[in-house]
Amino acid sequence: MSSTTSIADNNLLFNILSFDNLSYRVQVSKQLQLPFFWKAKFAGSQEPNTKLLLDNISGEAREGEIMAILGASGAGKTTLMDALAGRIEKESLQGSVTLNGEVLESKLLKIISAYVMQDDLLFPMLTVEETLMFAAEFRLPRSVTKTKKQERVEALINQLGLRSAAKTFIGDERHRGVSGGERRRVSIGIHIIHDPILLFLDEPTSGLDSTSAFMVVNVLQRIAKSGSIVIMSIHQPSYRILSLLDRLIILSHGQSVYNETPSNLAQFFAEFGHPVPENENKIEFALDLMRELEESSSDGITSLVEFNESWQVTKRNGNKVPENAIVSLKDAIKASISKGKLVSAGETISDGSNLTSSVQTFANPFWIETIVISKRLLTNSRRMPELFGIRFGSVLVTGFILATLFWKLQDSPKGALKRLGFFAFAMTTIFYICAREIPALLQERDIFIRETSYNTYRHSSYVFAHSLVSMPPITTLSITFAVTTFWAVGLSGGFSGFLFFFITIFASFWAGSSFMAFIAGLVSHIIIGFTIVVAILGYFLLFCGFYIPRDEIPPYWIWFHYVSLVKYPFQGVLQNEFGDPSKCFVSGVQVFDDTPFEGLPFDTKIKLLENMSNVLGNNITSSTCVTTGMKLLEQKGVTDISKWKCFWITVAFGFLFRVLFYFTLLFGSKNKRR
Repeated sequence: MSSTTSIADNNLLFNILSFDNLSYRVQVSKQLQLPFFWKAKFAGSQEPNTKLLLDNISGEAREGEIMAILGASGAGKTTLMDALAGRIEKESLQGSVTLNGEVLESKLLKIISAYVMQDDLLFPMLTVEETLMFAAEFRLPRSVTKTKKQERVEALINQLGLRSAAKTFIGDERHRGVSGGERRRVSIGIHIIHDPILLFLDEPTSGLDSTSAFMVVNVLQRIAKSGSIVIMSIHQPSYRILSLLDRLIILSHGQSVYNETPSNLAQFFAEFGHPVPENENKIEFALDLMRELEESSSDGITSLVEFNESWQVTKRNGNKVPENAIVSLKDAIKASISKGKLVSAGETISDGSNLTSSVQTFANPFWIETIVISKRLLTNSRRMPELFGIRFGSVLVTGFILATLFWKLQDSPKGALKRLGFFAFAMTTIFYICAREIPALLQERDIFIRETSYNTYRHSSYVFAHSLVSMPPITTLSITFAVTTFWAVGLSGGFSGFLFFFITIFASFWAGSSFMAFIAGLVSHIIIGFTIVVAILGYFLLFCGFYIPRDEIPPYWIWFHYVSLVKYPFQGVLQNEFGDPSKCFVSGVQVFDDTPFEGLPFDTKIKLLENMSNVLGNNITSSTCVTTGMKLLEQKGVTDISKWKCFWITVAFGFLFRVLFYFTLLFGSKNKRR
């Protein structure tokens, strides 16, 4: 098109993404499984059950142009996009993808490209300007001043046509925000803040009205004119959108049926023997004709594919870019950096250096990323106080109920038994309250996968920042629960006992929050996450030692006792409560409590004590201490680990699950097809 011609004629640097003979097969699960005694008989004669998603597709996309991939649902649009964007494992993809004649390494491709997914994954309580500013802080190096970053954001807002919505929140289902078209343009903006050479977009007009869709593609045209290669998939562009596109690839069942400029579409179908009727939309006609050919016979679409191949041969020489307009990949990237593009690359590329190693993988160091992520998480959560309010209300209500239910417990057998119930319920409830974090964690995880797919920041930065941001809320919740219950229930230990009770609750919230983060890293659906959490926490309570003492747990289940998250805080607060050897919980006639003799007259109980004294050879009076707190601990089997070891093990569990959370994100966000 015109942009291509001007670049070539002026002998300027020119980037071309070429792809040759791309083919991609996937294994398809069989609907009917043979019985095991038939498998051996037919194993040798069965063909592998595979499906061809891409079939020998070739073409090129040029700097300054928009290349659109069209086709019906299931035609292979997104698959071809993923192949070009390096989102398919090299071992699975046949053919080659090159930029300026050189194969792109996966690491380098992530640095010089951006991929805008179909779903707009954004933090709802950030404004448009804030969202783009955070993207600038991630993608632009610290050598770029705050003022320069702000100028870049302001220029991008104008380029995207978002000036009127700059101070508007993104919004979600519960909070009113920007329109669908504006939201889509913001999604594009956060990916192009560093001016990538390659920009991939998966159906950017999907779900938008015609006006919003046209505005989005108009923005993409301006991005392409600024010196980028823009490749997008689109289902069925309108006439106005078609006028903005420079090159089309139309697919049918993974095969290319057209690969040329939109202006040649009418000529192509005329020479094929199916001229486009006058005043009819060329794209609609092409897609309708393809559907008819697909439904008529298998040879129908094959004839169109073969005609396209012969057509490409005749057109290829005429559209060839002059060799002096194409430079080496290294020179192209150096030129892009010099023009202000790829500003996140940071370093200057020397002539003798390796290209991939010369360009920084991440724009900023670990600590800068951590600060920016923490700031963004705090800003978004501060504007959604209902999320913390629900957790705070749950803690306050639970603390109030427990305080009134177990009010001022006595140092008696009944008081000791109620203390055990209070601690077991309190420690378990803390972990269940942490489960309320799962929906927010799943939303953040989806955004995280999108951002880390193209090196916005490190996985470790996100995990560390998320851990830091969780500290103030769990500190507040821990203090609230401890203050609400400790003195109201009448727990022992004075102020030092209160401090240990508080830090144990804090450690429990820390371990619980980390455990929920780990679960959110494993699952992709809220219901699945809640189901797993409820089941596992139920098992933790069952094996913590409250219902069944440790010594009575069968050997084949004892391992569950030691991995129970509830065991260690439960055991720690028990030792904090009953660890004073001078404190008595059963004295004199209290030995008859909760026995068939509890209702006997006091004098009768005294006589029974005298008889017991004669039999045992010890003088037991109404004031004699029969059972101390330490004795109760021994009976419950919670003396194997000290209370401080229980505290540190709980804290260690929190760190362990954070590490596991890191690995689930690291291996679960590869975002590549096999």
